[in-house]
Amino acid sequence: MNDANILDKPKIHTAIVAKSREIGFSMPSDLYIGTLLKTLMTSKPAGNFLELGTGIGLSLSWMIDGLDATSKLTSIDNDPELCAIARQFFGIESRLNIVCADGTEWIKNYRGEAFDLIFADAWPGKYSEIEEILALVKVGGFYVIDDMSAQPNWPAGHQDKVDGLIAYLEQREDFNLTKMNWSTGVIIATKKQ
Repeated sequence: MNDANILDKPKIHTAIVAKSREIGFSMPSDLYIGTLLKTLMTSKPAGNFLELGTGIGLSLSWMIDGLDATSKLTSIDNDPELCAIARQFFGIESRLNIVCADGTEWIKNYRGEAFDLIFADAWPGKYSEIEEILALVKVGGFYVIDDMSAQPNWPAGHQDKVDGLIAYLEQREDFNLTKMNWSTGVIIATKKQ
């Protein structure tokens, strides 16, 4: 099997990669996490989905490709420039709500429906506000994080944060956990009954 033979890239993906290079965005999601998110989201028809960390919209392009006609997706980022770029790419997408806000504040103030899948690709919801964000996962829903394998751009001491997060997730009895040494290091947690 050749997992690098990815045939179903979102149509908009190439344009987003080009924009990423143009502005020097150095934290784009890789293709593998994109394919995984698309597959997981497809398993939840009429789903409610959340992405924390829109960035330039690479993973978002895959997530949108995984939506059915009645699903909805909220994507949060605190960078107004990146939010504006994402809106340029996805502005006509009626199933998507891009929110430019501080992730910590958004999580603490959210009072809506729980989510079928949360992709936490930002500090809030991954290294902070973890209790609050896990409470927002529906039973049978997914909590997905990447960048769990050492990265060359990690600041000093970041490995300790990663190790602490993994240890915390491992002790949670309300989630089943799969850790994968694949892509950039992925964890999928599914909320139990």
